[in-house]
Amino acid sequence: MKQAVMYGAGNIGRGFIGQLFFESGYETTFIDVNMQIIDRLNKDHEYPLKLVSSDGVEDVIVKKVKGVDGRDINAVANAIASADVFATAVGVNILPFIVSPLVAGFRKRWEMGNFVPLNIIICENLIDANRYLEKLIKETLTDEEKSTFDKTIGLVEASIGRMVPAVSPEMQNGNILTACAEPFKELPVDKDAIIGETPEIVAMIPSTPFEYHIQKKLFLHNLGHATTAYFGYLKQYAYIYEAIDDQEIFHLAKKAMSESSLALSKEHGIAFSEIEKSRDNLLDRFSNTRLKDTIERVGKDPIRKLSDNDRLVGAALLCQKHEISSKYIAIAIAAGFLFAPDSDENAQKVQASIQNDGIKKAICMYTHLDESNALVGDIMKYYEMLKENTDLTQF
Repeated sequence: MKQAVMYGAGNIGRGFIGQLFFESGYETTFIDVNMQIIDRLNKDHEYPLKLVSSDGVEDVIVKKVKGVDGRDINAVANAIASADVFATAVGVNILPFIVSPLVAGFRKRWEMGNFVPLNIIICENLIDANRYLEKLIKETLTDEEKSTFDKTIGLVEASIGRMVPAVSPEMQNGNILTACAEPFKELPVDKDAIIGETPEIVAMIPSTPFEYHIQKKLFLHNLGHATTAYFGYLKQYAYIYEAIDDQEIFHLAKKAMSESSLALSKEHGIAFSEIEKSRDNLLDRFSNTRLKDTIERVGKDPIRKLSDNDRLVGAALLCQKHEISSKYIAIAIAAGFLFAPDSDENAQKVQASIQNDGIKKAICMYTHLDESNALVGDIMKYYEMLKENTDLTQF
């Protein structure tokens, strides 16, 4: 049977890629450090996936699965050595920690004489995630190994459009493996990065040039999601669907997404009307009441989400490049600097920086913008307005 490796058995791993691998005829080995999940995978060799929409719930059973402890380097290397396809969904911040196991797997693969190309589908929310991971890997390789790596390992960026929230204890119903997701099922990947034969994976869409797809995911989907979360937090909503049902928040999210859509249109020569359809589709999907995606999960880690190469500031900079107004994106960024759940360690770090150094220094620190950039002044202005009065109708 064809072998797939899924590095990361979390929401995206089980709630999306695992389903695609199963439907494509692979046996999937999940690698993770959560031993409760790994042990249950090895016990059941299947897990339930609930696809939820406003119309109802579809129950899917994902079979032919097993688990490997991510701390067992030899076991990880064995899995990689015999893999036909591979994917990661560990989170951008965790990528540096999986480099050693990856390299051990590559070396074992080569030692076995397996030089069949292995494509790694990188399911992380980071522009140029392939280049970032390549740099980390090659820092540990010899010159000879680098040459072999270039010929046999494809680092393939993917755009993850499916929304996969954390699963409530009620929905788990006693099974820690239960995953929940929306039905949307498309996996655009960078066609030009694939080495050798293109893996046969259900719903995978090899595309070129890929930069548009990855920017659209980050600057439209992720931007709209974060905007909804940050405004939703200000109005004390618990769930994304509650926030987007608020007409003031809907208006602000749509305006911010429209600014980004126009910039994407100018940058890539794609008709604005086509991107508008994606915008409206996303706004409709955000309203999925059964998904129960929380404000805290979607807004989590503002240190990453407010940086210059991420969803909000990155989109605003693209607007600046094409001389397009980014007023509503700036308002969303300002709301991000007010996002402060007690459970979010990085959000609390942002608040401490504001308290100790002032909002201007905090904006420059986390967005990496020069204080002379007009966007800094705009964010400051909207931050003070939101801080004094969170009535969003003023915008």
